[in-house]
Amino acid sequence: MNGGLDLLSLDASGQLALLASGRVTAVELLKLTLARHEQTHRRLNAVVAADLERALERAKAIDDIRGRGGALGPLAGLPMTIKDTLDVSGMPASAGLEVHRRRQAEDAAVVAQARRAGAVIWGKTNVPVMAGDWQSFNSLYGTSNNPWDVTRTPGGSSGGAAAALAAGVTALEIGSDIGGSLRVPAHFCGVFSHKPTWALTPQHGHVPPKPGSWQEPDLNVIGPMARSARDLRLLLSVIADGGVSPKAPPADLHKARIGLWLEAPGLPLDPQVGAVLVAYAGELAAAGATVEVISPPVDIETLLESYLLLLGAIIGADMPAGQIRRMEMMRPAARIARARGAGPFSWAGTVMAYTARHRDWLAADAIRARLRREMEAVFEGYDAILAPVAPGTAFPHSQGSFPSRRLKFSDGGGAPYITMLGWIALATACLLPAVTLPAGIAADGLPVGAQLIGGHGTDARLLSLAQAIDENVRGFTPPPA
Repeated sequence: MNGGLDLLSLDASGQLALLASGRVTAVELLKLTLARHEQTHRRLNAVVAADLERALERAKAIDDIRGRGGALGPLAGLPMTIKDTLDVSGMPASAGLEVHRRRQAEDAAVVAQARRAGAVIWGKTNVPVMAGDWQSFNSLYGTSNNPWDVTRTPGGSSGGAAAALAAGVTALEIGSDIGGSLRVPAHFCGVFSHKPTWALTPQHGHVPPKPGSWQEPDLNVIGPMARSARDLRLLLSVIADGGVSPKAPPADLHKARIGLWLEAPGLPLDPQVGAVLVAYAGELAAAGATVEVISPPVDIETLLESYLLLLGAIIGADMPAGQIRRMEMMRPAARIARARGAGPFSWAGTVMAYTARHRDWLAADAIRARLRREMEAVFEGYDAILAPVAPGTAFPHSQGSFPSRRLKFSDGGGAPYITMLGWIALATACLLPAVTLPAGIAADGLPVGAQLIGGHGTDARLLSLAQAIDENVRGFTPPPA
């Protein structure tokens, strides 16, 4: 290679090939990575904690084993960062809170799997407090910035991860997603992510829920982030509980059937984002795929009612007792407001979700089960659904209260901040896999991602389709220097 920057611009598979061939050592690659981190840290604040001594020892050990011809795992020698909601030995998940950082912790299940595969884990990437925002800032580590425009957020909650990937600071990341936390940052920063089918990857060692929990929370998943679709597959094969091979041929785009879903009542979309996705769909069709415009695959109001209650019940379980007590006091008024027509995105909907009773959860789960059955019929006609990730492109930093925030669109319109939950609801509520791919650049110069949503348990096939699109239509574009 011509230098460190060229090497770091390769995806993880490319870097691993150089490591295997001996053209670079694990120690050399780690030092190049750390230099890139130093170069970008002040501007991005993406990687916020590090364990350099242990990482260097690990890299040296892998070089020694490779030099002796010993057996090595599929990630041997690759430097990696980990989202700071996942425990790493020596670097417990803070989830943006000092109280969580002052713990002894073992590797989260997926981190242990990556380490066994030979990854050199050296740093943690920034998140919002308890992974509860589409921006990544907290009082412990400060604000992370988008490498495309530092006045804007890289997204959340895997925001530091997406920023580090786009800037070439890391080639692989492990993130998580319950409200778009893998997909939104990938969309905002122009990288790839995979939200697996629920329960494909183990959640132990993720915070929230409370540290030490063995619960596998509903809706939440842990998945890979990368700069290529083939890297998503590689990392998913390492962290998944079986069923995904590390390599597979890309799908035949001429046999691909894709439903294009761009409109739905209650789901806002900035026209400049819609324009990119329409053009992207045209590129897929030109490459041989059959792309057909479809109406909403399920009733959106019903979907949102179910999803937001299921989500709120999970979030409420981890909220401080005092805050929940105040919401309980608001519940009678919220019930009246809902009866008078207040929607699921309203304050009343939030209160009712965060204070949900078990029978409320059971009713929402029953609706979710019916919607999952309806989606099975949709996927009899399509291999995947192509849809927006979020209403707009990466927005300027906005750290006021949630009710005070508002999304602004290129045509002068806008939407409530909470509608960020809209486009991601289908895959999350129905427990479906979704790959986020770079779809193009909007008129404001910022990246736009697209969700490629597949049927339940079709992660491997979905990743083959994503790889075909990545390699034949459009892949990662680095942000301007």
